[in-house]
Amino acid sequence: MTSETQESVVTQKTIELCQAILDQPEFQTIRRQVDLFLADEEAKSQYQSVMQQGEQLQHKQQMGQSLSNEEIAQFEKSRESLINNSVARGFLDAQQGMQKLQESVNQYVSKTFELGRVPNPDDFSGSCGSGCGCHH
Repeated sequence: MTSETQESVVTQKTIELCQAILDQPEFQTIRRQVDLFLADEEAKSQYQSVMQQGEQLQHKQQMGQSLSNEEIAQFEKSRESLINNSVARGFLDAQQGMQKLQESVNQYVSKTFELGRVPNPDDFSGSCGSGCGCHH
């Protein structure tokens, strides 16, 4: 089998995997949550504001500056408000769901390269994840 043919097979199987992901009911729910969020200007603005506040606080800490109680309280208040917004909460849940799905796919592909075969569930037991240094 030539390299081009192998790549073609892998590409086709990857496309099939992508379609299988799209066909999952959980993915459809995730997509709806993202679409609702993208259509809601208030939720997007609120999300962006909280993300910017968090980045500013993190940057300040990285520069060795301490955070005031007022800054922390304001961030927590903004964050709580974001979480209480059902559209934004749905988006945050959708992000988490997508991340879990991506991690699962990546773990299987990485483990396949590592083992030289398709992994089974036992191959994942006791593993902390890539780069943890525990050598499981």
